[in-house]
Amino acid sequence: MNGASREALAAARERLDALTDNTSVNAGSLADELAALTALLHREVSLRRVLTDPAQTGEAKADLAQRLIGGQVSGEVADLLSGMVRSRWSQSRDLVDALEELANIADFTAAQKAGKLDDVEDELFRFGRIISSNTELRAALTNRSATTSAKSELLRSLLGGRAAATTERLVTRLVTVPRGRSLEAGLESLSKLAAERRDRMVAVVTSAVPLSDGQKRRLGAALAKLYGRPMHLNLDVDPDVLGGIRVQVGDEVINGSIADRIEDAGRRLAS
Repeated sequence: MNGASREALAAARERLDALTDNTSVNAGSLADELAALTALLHREVSLRRVLTDPAQTGEAKADLAQRLIGGQVSGEVADLLSGMVRSRWSQSRDLVDALEELANIADFTAAQKAGKLDDVEDELFRFGRIISSNTELRAALTNRSATTSAKSELLRSLLGGRAAATTERLVTRLVTVPRGRSLEAGLESLSKLAAERRDRMVAVVTSAVPLSDGQKRRLGAALAKLYGRPMHLNLDVDPDVLGGIRVQVGDEVINGSIADRIEDAGRRLAS
């Protein structure tokens, strides 16, 4: 997003945070309604263009939003949308992207309140690993000719009762309404947003064998000290890592494995 849209999204996130701080507000219900609005404005291109038209006043757009959508969603969500359309957006698609992000944040907030945010983060990571290693499953979930109900049913058979309800909702929305993104990119975006709820970064740690609890604590503390922020560890086991570990934080890779050292030594010998 460009400057105007980033500012509008930041303001909307502040309003959502203030709303979900209220213990009487059901963040999960907010997420469902915001997701429904996302799907609606994704389909209705002309409507979202009207709601982001810079030639119209903010109040005029807010009044239109209330007339068209106010009766279909809760008062809290209608007020959120009204505040968003009063803002300036660099392009109409940014409004839809922002609504989707708010829906995901609301779901993560619900998980956090229930003490399930760590579980959701881990499940999203593991699901991403399953997708990357199972080409048939990925093909089924990204098949454009498959119906939404068929994809939803497949996900229910995979995740129902095995993952947190929040994880299942987030993945189902991503698969059924991908909005032009790859499944992998969508899962990565969700993982980053989940980590952000606690103002922490994500480190993907690959080791030859599972790390002990003590090793995980020490590694997490070392990475937090290195990056100056709390760190969530997504753990993966790969027998091809002959020893040590491989850590990736964002685009930065910290190689500590024997396999990587052997490859590096081989490259130096070849040169």
